Amino acid sequence: MPEPSADWWKSSVVYQIYPSSFKDSDGDGVGDLAGIVEKLDYLKLLGVDVVWLSPVYPSPWDDNGYDISDYTGIDPRFGTLEDWDRLRDGLHERGMRLVMDLVINHTSDRHPWFTASREGDEDKKDFYFWRPGRDGGPPNNWGSVFSGPAWTYDQTRGEYYLHLFSPSQPDLNWENPRVRAAVHEVALWWLARGADGFRMDVINFVSKNPKLPDGPVAGDYGIFAEHAINGPRLHEFLHEMHERAFAGRDVLTVGEMPGVSVEQARIHTNPVNRELDMVFQFEHVDLDHGPGGKFDPRPLDLVRLKASLNRWQVGLNDRGWNSLYLNNHDQPRVVSRFGDDGRYRVESATAIATTLHMMQGTPYVYQGEELGMTNAHMDDIADYRDLETLNYHRTMVETGKVDANAAMAGITRMSRDNARTPMQWTAGANAGFTTGTPWIGVNPNHIGINAEAAVADQGSVFHHYRRLIALRKEHPVIVHGSFTPLLEEDPRVYAYTRTLNGQVLLVLANWSGQRAEAELPGDLAAADAELLLGNLPDPGPVAAPLRPWEARVHLIR
Repeated sequence: MPEPSADWWKSSVVYQIYPSSFKDSDGDGVGDLAGIVEKLDYLKLLGVDVVWLSPVYPSPWDDNGYDISDYTGIDPRFGTLEDWDRLRDGLHERGMRLVMDLVINHTSDRHPWFTASREGDEDKKDFYFWRPGRDGGPPNNWGSVFSGPAWTYDQTRGEYYLHLFSPSQPDLNWENPRVRAAVHEVALWWLARGADGFRMDVINFVSKNPKLPDGPVAGDYGIFAEHAINGPRLHEFLHEMHERAFAGRDVLTVGEMPGVSVEQARIHTNPVNRELDMVFQFEHVDLDHGPGGKFDPRPLDLVRLKASLNRWQVGLNDRGWNSLYLNNHDQPRVVSRFGDDGRYRVESATAIATTLHMMQGTPYVYQGEELGMTNAHMDDIADYRDLETLNYHRTMVETGKVDANAAMAGITRMSRDNARTPMQWTAGANAGFTTGTPWIGVNPNHIGINAEAAVADQGSVFHHYRRLIALRKEHPVIVHGSFTPLLEEDPRVYAYTRTLNGQVLLVLANWSGQRAEAELPGDLAAADAELLLGNLPDPGPVAAPLRPWEARVHLIR
């Protein structure tokens, strides 16, 4: 077990595992806990400190496990609680920690709490948001994140219930203190079993305007109206959970918060407020969404991306803490999205990683990111499994609301299933993921992009990630240094400095397939610097032009 230390997560790197797609140990086509245990030495070799496990609880699997029917069990598709114990022990023995995914804004509609609530059980009747309809329809105009209205009529109860996601994911009523107490008990149960913290799914959705009024945006995706998230009691609820479940324990708490601002995040992550260690914000991964939403993507505008990430770096520098990510289970593969997954796949994957990992905050590596895994480029809707993607296709394409070809192009580029294809372990059958039939198709490019080949190649994306992770342990300036953006209007070069105790770390990355000049201030351009890391052979000095997708990290003493 790692030794406890104050703020250990600041110098850590977190590896996210999507269990269904990581490693299948029994040939049923679905990844499982025993499969993860098989690969712990791989994670140790990579050098990560924490494993974040996407949901493995019992679930009807309407939203890939984010619809939970039992918070203190393991879904049989993943194994047993004893398998979880083996995973915990295996990680602790290797000096790594285990973080669970806590989905507590909503449950499955098959959770016993919801069953009791719909039947009017005295203790559970107000565990969820129940309301009579109005004018023959839902109680308000809120739309679901997954398309359609955010309300469903229940025949048993004779009322509508609120679900900001799928109808199978009813929202818990956190205004009810018994709900909050039950959630605290879930967290305490896992901590007692040896979990080292939690990533809390859409945690800023738990406080809503209690009057549930109409919002300024109606219809599909109207959930992000001013009344649905970041509600008036959010700080109170988070502080209470910290005090009841986390205080005095050596744990990591991360809150996923769509729609959170820098100013709000400063409050949430300020240690004196005792709420969260860090938040996941979405501003930077929403920048390429077009007028029609995420499935109407626009090309990367690096200047806009820099403005967003830099604002968060500066905004949280003196008070809070950043989580650093571009990939996860809800985002397409970044090398396909912002990089070049063809000619410059390795170069762009490593340049983007260098840019992110040298910032202030805790980096998150999503499974396969360290291999430079790409989007699957599936062009047939029958190949997709993601609820959000299928709902979008049904409500927008099949009804003729959007052009079918354009919509499929957007789905191919932006669907969450791009991140959920099986981990590419070998060039063999099914990428070494399973001996059975995988639950979702394997990317055909696993023949050339796989862990076995990457580990054997010192010039691979994998080994560049290893070096990035090692640098964070060696140089305090990477963890604690202040952040100063450079070249903010340059459309190709991402540049910034980190400064601590007289040391200056200069990071330069060319986010394009063309040669680029970095027009640095004179003192930096002429500086005598040590090259700490480069992603191309024979890197030049500070002032040298950047080759296509070249990244360099220089230390100026």
